[in-house]
Amino acid sequence: MSASAEIAGRYDLIIVGGGMVGAALGCAAAAQGLSLALVEGRPPQRTWPEAEVGLRVSALSRASQRILRRLGAWERMEGLGISPYREMRVWDAGGGGSIHFDSAEVGEPDLGHIVENRVTQLALWERLEAAEGVRLWCPATLGAVSLADDAVEVRLAGGEVLQGRLLVGADGRDSAVRAQAGIATRGWAYDQQAIVARVRPERWHAETAWQRFLPTGPLAFLPLADGRCSIVWSAEARRAQELMALDDAGFGRALGQAFEHRLGDIVEVGRRAAIPLRLEQAERYVLPRLALIGDAAHAIHPLAGQGVNLGFLDAAALAGEIAAARARGRDIGSLGTLRRYERARWGENLAMLAAMDGFKRLFSNQLLPLEVGRNLGLEISDRLPGLKRLYIRRALGLSGELPPLARV
Repeated sequence: MSASAEIAGRYDLIIVGGGMVGAALGCAAAAQGLSLALVEGRPPQRTWPEAEVGLRVSALSRASQRILRRLGAWERMEGLGISPYREMRVWDAGGGGSIHFDSAEVGEPDLGHIVENRVTQLALWERLEAAEGVRLWCPATLGAVSLADDAVEVRLAGGEVLQGRLLVGADGRDSAVRAQAGIATRGWAYDQQAIVARVRPERWHAETAWQRFLPTGPLAFLPLADGRCSIVWSAEARRAQELMALDDAGFGRALGQAFEHRLGDIVEVGRRAAIPLRLEQAERYVLPRLALIGDAAHAIHPLAGQGVNLGFLDAAALAGEIAAARARGRDIGSLGTLRRYERARWGENLAMLAAMDGFKRLFSNQLLPLEVGRNLGLEISDRLPGLKRLYIRRALGLSGELPPLARV
């Protein structure tokens, strides 16, 4: 600790990173009556043209919906605009095997919601701004971190010094908190980039999420309420750059062909961006006085859209362990408290990372035996209603071990 530095604020919790996951943890902590500082480099976008849809969207599961509803953000998100999807169709470019999921099979109104990231972040920030005991340090960036037995000290780039009982890194896959704490990661970069864009197909998407597995990477069409779709097209880096270099008409033609024109021609193409993909898992999520959540702890291939859902479960699990520690009179920043969070999430996240990596490798492999096997697997699974219901319930967050904020 700096003996001579003047402390600008003392808090129970300091969260670095005010994106969706960090803001969700902040709301959960504020609801427990904790004092907290949230450090974020950019304020959320607060206004945008009515017809505009942001490039970055997430497919939120039922578990994430429960978390956001309990944090008081979901109603505001509904007002800002969310897009339910009720069915999902997946098929393989090599062989044509397919599987169809329908929310009606498990008696649910939908399989999830497609929501702009900026909508979720803004709804959570508005909750934080209205909460007592919350200080939003924004715009601000991390300078240095000092961990001690009884407290953590955070020096901001502007010179302010914050002191707390627990520091949480929610600052993304290039986490400065993780780097300063000396926590290593394991993983690899994929030779792929995800192209994201908004497009309008000729025919209505029927509130269905569509995904085709191509040899160069998966292509997803995610339905938006106004009839457009948000696409996530993962392609080998060279192919992605070729696609990005096309004009809108050329890109639309290439996209329609890759999608087998399931919704007719692509009649409108919006702004595009390409995002490098990688898989990464922090070797540990916690140290005394420090925890990592969301992309600071793990990065996953986007083919099943699970990244932010894993992050919300991280935030909910950590909030649950903090609440349990306080109920027992324990220190919220102690290694014992934080290891319970790590045990709850490290293995679960690793299993999901491994599963998504396995799917990516399986469906990009053009060896004939694997192609035949995966198509046969899709067709068999599609004919087993019990197995499909199991998949749907797991994806929705209706089964498995869930933290209190995500439970029914």
